[in-house]
Amino acid sequence: MSLTRFPLILLLGFYLTACVTINVYFPAAAAEKAADQIIDKVWGEGNKKPEEPAKKPDADHKNPAAKPANTSQSFSMPWLVAMENWFIPPVHAVEEDLDISSPAIATLKSSLAKRFKQLSAHYASGAVGLTNDGLVELRDASLVPLNARAQVNKLVQAENSDRQDLYSEIATANNHPEWADNIQKTFAKRWIDRAQKGWWYQTPKGDWKQK
Repeated sequence: MSLTRFPLILLLGFYLTACVTINVYFPAAAAEKAADQIIDKVWGEGNKKPEEPAKKPDADHKNPAAKPANTSQSFSMPWLVAMENWFIPPVHAVEEDLDISSPAIATLKSSLAKRFKQLSAHYASGAVGLTNDGLVELRDASLVPLNARAQVNKLVQAENSDRQDLYSEIATANNHPEWADNIQKTFAKRWIDRAQKGWWYQTPKGDWKQK
């Protein structure tokens, strides 16, 4: 092997390795969309917040020519791109909507929606709050009558079990069980963002705050 080819092979190896890292990623936008759809079903369409108007493109987007040319991309290597697509097919599936239509997910959504009818009053009173990890917690037992506390604790436990199963099922349904933690983090944010005024939620630091 000539000395001139050896650096080129090393470069190709690093390039392909980088492509693997780039092509395998968590689809955060698709996960947020899936979370919003499920939360709307669980909490009811009446809880849905109006969508924000789309932002108008700035001048640079209207006129791509206005942007200065990126000299770092001027060196084209079409044969490297061809080899990348041969060895590492572009990952298009992760850019599409997540699959949330499996029977297991449908069952969990139904269970969560039915339980919400029992939990909603406790969200409103502040007895139960939304935690920063996508679960719920009995944050102030004094707001629940003594004879009802055991039942509320059971509701909280069942709710958390269903939520954790939901996050895992979504990841499994999309053939990426390793996404479960990221899906849970996404839901944690969306549950809080879409909570009703007056409900209590946990900040990233663990403090409780009322919306």
